[in-house]
Amino acid sequence: MKRIVVLGAGESGAGAAVLAKKEGFEVFVSDTSAIKDKYKDMLNAHGIEWEEGHHTEDKVLSADEVIKSPGIPNEAPMIKKLIAQGTHIISEIEFAGRYTNSKMVCITGSNGKTTTTSLIYHIFKAAGYDVGLAGNIGRSLALQVAEDPHEYYVIELSSFQLDNMYNFRANIAILLNITPDHLDRYEFKFENYAAAKMRIVQNQTADDSFIYWNDDPVIKRELERYDIKAIQYPFSELKEKGSIAYIEEGQYKIEKPTPFNMEQEELALTGKHNIYDSLAAGIASNIAGIDKEVIRKSLGDFPGVEHRLEKVCKVRGVQYINDSKATNVDACWYALESMTQPTILILGGKDKGNDYNHIKDLVKKKCVGLVYLGADNTKLHNFFDPMGLPVRDTHSMKDCVKACYKMAQPGQTVLLSPCCASFDLFKNMEDRGTQFKELVRKL
Repeated sequence: MKRIVVLGAGESGAGAAVLAKKEGFEVFVSDTSAIKDKYKDMLNAHGIEWEEGHHTEDKVLSADEVIKSPGIPNEAPMIKKLIAQGTHIISEIEFAGRYTNSKMVCITGSNGKTTTTSLIYHIFKAAGYDVGLAGNIGRSLALQVAEDPHEYYVIELSSFQLDNMYNFRANIAILLNITPDHLDRYEFKFENYAAAKMRIVQNQTADDSFIYWNDDPVIKRELERYDIKAIQYPFSELKEKGSIAYIEEGQYKIEKPTPFNMEQEELALTGKHNIYDSLAAGIASNIAGIDKEVIRKSLGDFPGVEHRLEKVCKVRGVQYINDSKATNVDACWYALESMTQPTILILGGKDKGNDYNHIKDLVKKKCVGLVYLGADNTKLHNFFDPMGLPVRDTHSMKDCVKACYKMAQPGQTVLLSPCCASFDLFKNMEDRGTQFKELVRKL
């Protein structure tokens, strides 16, 4: 019996273990952190051996194949040992793909993944399609394949997941953009990160579809290096040579495969970045054969995504906005670009090799104050303090919200769009956003 070892027992790892057990493998799960009770219960219910708080080396190194959580870097000591002995390491998505023939709609990009994925899922559900939501959001793809299979899956894919995918095939692949992010995981080399994103097109055939943003210079450069076999559907903000979807004279337009249009003002999502997300989602839905009226209605009634430019409430005439999902500089740029009021920007967290020059001009144009929120705000002070804006230094969400409350004036906006990962002070970006919302609502 082939032995599968799963490293990491979160949503992804626990789901992979259940599927591996169902397919007849000997399964062992190991996590150096504490495993949540719900995943322990899941593993126990399926008779799967597990450990937490450490890796038992001989049990891990005896694996025929390892399924690795995307959060574990290749520099981790156990991963180095597995690589050194030649053990094949894959992702949960790669493993799940072996046991299903369902249609895969896969979305990646530095920014906009969650919104686009959620919007496509919203449209597919409205059309009555049998569809599952998976990847970085939703339930584990492997667990759904094992216990709740669907005809379609809409999957958000990070670069980390793509790193360990080899034979998986996306029927519809969407690449939204490639901007610097997670460079700490890629030897601080942007080209390595870009190559990871481009893995979404690997294994595509002439029967598949590749949707991408035609205005992105990095994507254009990368496309010259690849032999793309899939049908290409480039989109852009404005009509360009080669783009099949765009905004023209206030109209949202898709030319192929079936012509489609609607008034831009009827789109539920506003802001330049959301136009891109809406175009990508519309093309994917069009390719999948969904009725135009369903697409039109769904693009107009989509409720949005939590922690992405989420309006929390107004306090003393000040609008508070939760954009905790902005974990890189480019995401913050899009958030600032959409601001229409003088803005107090909350920045900070675990820096991933950020270059803040990209938002410098927008900070000058849009911001009336900065509040730093992190365990160590030295880099923020060094870069932004010379701009002469009022700044506050905080190390907890409670102190951050208090500082914003004192600084903000009626008619202004407080924007949490941190540019950074959250792990220095918070469990994750959701925890950061939730704490922000709870404290703001108590003001």
